[in-house]
Amino acid sequence: MKRKDFELSSPVQGDYLTLEGQVEEIVFQNTDNGYTVCMVDGGDEPITVVGILPMLAEGEYIRALGNWVKHPTYGKQFKCVYFEKQLPADTNSMLKYLAAGTIRGVGEKTAARLVAHFGVDTFDVIENDPDMLTEVKGISPKKARQISQSFREQFGMRDVMLFFQPYFSPALSGRIYKKFGAAAVDIVQKNPYILSDEVHGIGFEKADRLANGIGIASDDPHRIQAGILYVLRFNADTNGHVYLPLQKLTDASAALLKVTPEQAAEGIQCLARDMKVVLVSMSDHTAVYASSFFYAERTAAAKLVTLSRIRLSYEDMQADTLLRQVETQRGLTYVEEQKQAIFSTLQHAVTILTGGPGTGKTTIIRAAVSLFANLGLSYALAAPTGRAAKRMSESTGEEAKTIHRLLEMNYSEQEEMQFVRNEHYLLTQDVIIIDEASMMDIFLFSSLLKAIKPGARVMLIGDSDQLPSVGAGNVLSDLIASKVFPVICLKKIFRQSRESQIVLNAHRINEGQYPNLNQKIGDFFFLSRESPAQAAETVISLCKDRLPARYGEDIVSQIQVITPTRKGDAGTKQLNLLLQAALNPPSKHKGERKNKDIIFRVGDKVMQIRNNYDIVWTNTNDEHAPGGIGVFNGDIGTILNMDFKDEILQIDFDGRLICYPFESIEDLEHAYAITVHKSQGSEYPVVILPLSGDFPFLTTRNLLYTAITRAQKMVILVGKRQAVFNMVDNNRHHFRYSGLHILLQQEVT
Repeated sequence: MKRKDFELSSPVQGDYLTLEGQVEEIVFQNTDNGYTVCMVDGGDEPITVVGILPMLAEGEYIRALGNWVKHPTYGKQFKCVYFEKQLPADTNSMLKYLAAGTIRGVGEKTAARLVAHFGVDTFDVIENDPDMLTEVKGISPKKARQISQSFREQFGMRDVMLFFQPYFSPALSGRIYKKFGAAAVDIVQKNPYILSDEVHGIGFEKADRLANGIGIASDDPHRIQAGILYVLRFNADTNGHVYLPLQKLTDASAALLKVTPEQAAEGIQCLARDMKVVLVSMSDHTAVYASSFFYAERTAAAKLVTLSRIRLSYEDMQADTLLRQVETQRGLTYVEEQKQAIFSTLQHAVTILTGGPGTGKTTIIRAAVSLFANLGLSYALAAPTGRAAKRMSESTGEEAKTIHRLLEMNYSEQEEMQFVRNEHYLLTQDVIIIDEASMMDIFLFSSLLKAIKPGARVMLIGDSDQLPSVGAGNVLSDLIASKVFPVICLKKIFRQSRESQIVLNAHRINEGQYPNLNQKIGDFFFLSRESPAQAAETVISLCKDRLPARYGEDIVSQIQVITPTRKGDAGTKQLNLLLQAALNPPSKHKGERKNKDIIFRVGDKVMQIRNNYDIVWTNTNDEHAPGGIGVFNGDIGTILNMDFKDEILQIDFDGRLICYPFESIEDLEHAYAITVHKSQGSEYPVVILPLSGDFPFLTTRNLLYTAITRAQKMVILVGKRQAVFNMVDNNRHHFRYSGLHILLQQEVT
């Protein structure tokens, strides 16, 4: 072992050591991400090597770049940042490699015969003249071809890893090899942008960097078309647009790719001919959809109209009799608008129910469930997120599932997320009731509708004045705007809710009136602070000292800080740093892991920031209860443990225990403070909302309304009084390009 420059084209920079040797033992290997712990022959004693070394096998020779580290439990280790496999050169090493079982069809005896027969030419014969292998006893022509293919796969990967090393991590390079095999280099050299379509974790920007590195022209048609699709996806992910107008897409693509508008326009037409985008004429522009978005909207529109055309025969007198039975069962008397909503679920296949807090949406769900039970109709309750489903279950006393669980999500042989329940295997329930419908993006909504059987009823419940879904689409607002289905809008605030200043102020805000900021008792408070830094300081004091002193330490776990923005002194980034230092400071007893500029620590409150459909969880509340798969954007949990040997984080997401590989830590961020958008569909006992007014584009009426309605028992606004008033006055709604309402109107004409 000596310090020297690494001789290969490595993507890492710095002063590293090189290590060469044969892998004696694989101690641990994660086949998903390639993280490996192995023992390498170090002469006097084996060396422990750790890092991303995908598809490594015992007996292989490696050349690794890295440095020594000291593990607190396992001692001195060589942490690898880059490696390549090398072929053994002498017969003894060849025998050891082949005898390790790395090559399919070759065990210890066959390995000995091969090396005895071909000597130092063994590997050359296996790779280039497999027919000669039949000269060895026990090897048929078929087995000879299998041995040669397995060998080429092993060292074909070496070539693939070497080619991609300057551009991607070993884990991503391994993913490319897994997708395309030994032909990966040839495939990618012809069209690098295929990676952004077919390999998870490689978007347009990474593929473009590779393309530039291998000399692909900036106006190459593959690049232009990939860039156009990237613009569509970026706007879907960032702005929620289901499509873009043709002219906007042309201009944005030309600017991004630094090509002419004419070249961008031609790229769009090529994509349309290949059916990768769909062009649709709207009233005043041409819409360009990525194909999957168009078919999601069209499928949803067609299924909704099909469901609504099935007539349900309940006369007013019969419906009134059924409702009186429910009133007797429940010991309630429903007001007129509640009766209207309940009657609608009887008489129409699709009903939309919308209203703010305290208007009795939950009461109507309970009544509808009782009504359907009396009629012998089966039903399912569901919501887009785990928190929303749990809240629905607690408020109704009925089982509620996430929509993903209702549709029985699993994975295809190609490891792609899919729903078992679909148009070929329909849900059996007669009634589907969905809460927090405003949170559904167009893909989830379309998948749900596909699985609903003809003749079933659909009841969609939500608050149309809240922010739209995080994902693309404007589902609830489009359904209401289409005027195709009955919409019951609840306005009346019921007596028990009138006692809550949270509810009253939320309705004031929604109606454009200023909230009462002078309350000294109750559940709604305002603390005046002149600067964002002062607001942040007060937030820390409330969480760490003031609220625990008054209500007890247990309140700390019930507090959620929600803020309009990520930036600034009162944004999530700064608040999370301050809150972590105050509520979960460093300790020698708490493991830590750094990712970029964020330190994650045992005890931290964290949030999942992108959907992960294939991660497995176990049930922490009941060890006998079944586990499941999937953790989703916006789910909040607590880091319980860090295993530095296996490089695993253990996180409890509200009863779901998940083990994360360290490399997946990029899917997490601190959740002491979260944005209003991330809080959608959730409720928290106590909400603290710092308002600086520094970002007018973000500080709108519906954002303030959404934030306040996340609180169950108490909300505390901290900041400038004028900032609150400015938000109420700013009734600008974030516009989304979506066509569901238009497609619905076309379906019924």
